[in-house]
Amino acid sequence: MKREITSWYSPSLNQEMPLVTYGHYGFAILLIPTAAADYLEYERFQMMDVLAPYLDSGKCKIYSINSINNESWLNNEMYPPHKAIRHNQFNDYVVNEVIPFIKSTSSEETQIITCGASFGALHAMNLFLKNPDKIQGVISMSGVYNLAEYTKGHWEDAVYFNSPEHYIDNLNDEAYLNKIRESKHIHIYTGSGDYEDPDASRRFSRILAHKGIDHDLSVWGHDITHDWPTWRKMMPYILETKF
Repeated sequence: MKREITSWYSPSLNQEMPLVTYGHYGFAILLIPTAAADYLEYERFQMMDVLAPYLDSGKCKIYSINSINNESWLNNEMYPPHKAIRHNQFNDYVVNEVIPFIKSTSSEETQIITCGASFGALHAMNLFLKNPDKIQGVISMSGVYNLAEYTKGHWEDAVYFNSPEHYIDNLNDEAYLNKIRESKHIHIYTGSGDYEDPDASRRFSRILAHKGIDHDLSVWGHDITHDWPTWRKMMPYILETKF
């Protein structure tokens, strides 16, 4: 499997941001880490091992970036409004720096699918929904879609507009909604076992359905827990059956 690490000083985040790519061809999957993890998290937990057949065959190419959650919502020492500012800087980093990098290392026509598990699922969904002109779909595994669950009671516009469960429910701009509706790849997967929250996925699915947004909701059984073995099962299944 082809593997390359690159890094640049991000003007959006004012710090060095590494990124790793796997594979050589195919549509792009942009991986968002869980919680406060880094760009090599998926590799450490053997996700690349189970995805190797899809990478080696040229079906997809994966780009994995760093999280900055420990500089925003997961940093209990920060003033809450500053967490929101940092979170929006992360969004700017992805849109203004990572997406152009993906295009420059593939092609302008390359389809980009965001993907994440746990807290990364919320970020992946949020990035897609806020940028349906630049991102063509999303794979969200074991997520919740209400950012307020991570903000310890803090609420402001920056929370609302990064909380898909809130802003999509109230979105009535048909032109914007139609751009989201064009996507054939909105995949919401969850288990029903320990530490999973299938009701969060069902609740968000109902919001999407109410807005006429086609999507793929799949709730797996009580033996499917909130952990890496689950996501190592889900990802190959989704790539094999949905793409």
